[in-house]
Amino acid sequence: MSAPAHDEPGEGPGFWIVLSLAIASGATAANIYYAQPLIGPISDSFSLNVSVTSLIVTMLQLGYVFGLIFLVPLGDLVENKRLILITLGFVILFLLVASFAQQALVFIAASLLLGISSTATQMIVPVAAHLSPAHKRGQIVGTVTSGLLFGILLARPVSTLIAGAFGWRAMYWLSALTMSAVLTMMAIVLPQRKPAPGLNYASLIGSLWTLLKSTPVLQRRAAYQGLMFGAFSLFWTAVPFLLQEPPFSLGHIALSGFLLTGAAGALVAPLAGWLADKGHGSMATLGAIAMVICGFVLMWIGAKGSLVLLVLAGIVLDGGVQMNLVVGQRAIYALPANIRSRVNAIYMALFFLGGAFGSAISGAAAMHGGLQGVSKVGLAFPIFMLMLFSAHYFRQRQQAG
Repeated sequence: MSAPAHDEPGEGPGFWIVLSLAIASGATAANIYYAQPLIGPISDSFSLNVSVTSLIVTMLQLGYVFGLIFLVPLGDLVENKRLILITLGFVILFLLVASFAQQALVFIAASLLLGISSTATQMIVPVAAHLSPAHKRGQIVGTVTSGLLFGILLARPVSTLIAGAFGWRAMYWLSALTMSAVLTMMAIVLPQRKPAPGLNYASLIGSLWTLLKSTPVLQRRAAYQGLMFGAFSLFWTAVPFLLQEPPFSLGHIALSGFLLTGAAGALVAPLAGWLADKGHGSMATLGAIAMVICGFVLMWIGAKGSLVLLVLAGIVLDGGVQMNLVVGQRAIYALPANIRSRVNAIYMALFFLGGAFGSAISGAAAMHGGLQGVSKVGLAFPIFMLMLFSAHYFRQRQQAG
């Protein structure tokens, strides 16, 4: 299917195209997170120590960052539809390799390659921006991002339930089948988009650092979302582990239900996009900061024994993180279309590193302070973001005065 790279002013991609992009983004992003709750069963399958098996998650994360830096920028160089379809094909291949692997080294290598190819989701989101008129871009990108976030948030509970019933390999088979359907759907509905000529691959990658240095809005928004995703990763890495301990002592089914509730926070993404389109990005950013602070306060109170408050904490925190993500994407996608894939790659790579930092410190926070300790550490992320946001706001006021 061939279509223009953008619609006429006042128009936008149809409902089914937006829905298809959202589904594809979510299903692809989920592949990075399926393994996180399955470390135990996977380690048993390969007769590995759990600490060694944690390399699987590390490989997925490193692969994703590598793909963001070296693969996603190709969206500014080669025809987008072909790039996305080829990358999705590799996602399916590496899922199958992982599912049939009989040696740990093969599985770990497949995980690295799966992380790289799963960056197809970050090729899809800029296509939504390319297809959208400026006055609706935030709303449409927010809807597609909702699908991406639903995929991330649903991945853990779904993999826990599927692996518990059929074994961990079944999750990879099911995902390969799902991604085959996504590939078919993208082949049907995705329009072609050929970037303007002028760059080769070496200059494309070399321009990433120059773009970061010369684009203040990218620097600012990447820093904001890096802090937000650090808070997100801290919460969702530490809390499921702690909920399996007294006084909550949740089993796998109950824990899956808890993980599932966090997906409700993704519903805020279209609202965030609408606010950004109306010129209320600063207000939405402040709202996002307030929501994350509120989430950690609820967590601190709920740590005394209220599962309901912890559920609310997860929903409110997720909503704040996702609101800030969409506002940030709306801001960076207002930059020229010929750099949009590279800008998105830088933005996602930096905020993903923030998430990796949050995950890295979650163990120490949980070990030394439990849920209340995690909440105290978590509050540092939105408070530091508030300081950065306030400094930028007052600097703008001074310049305007």
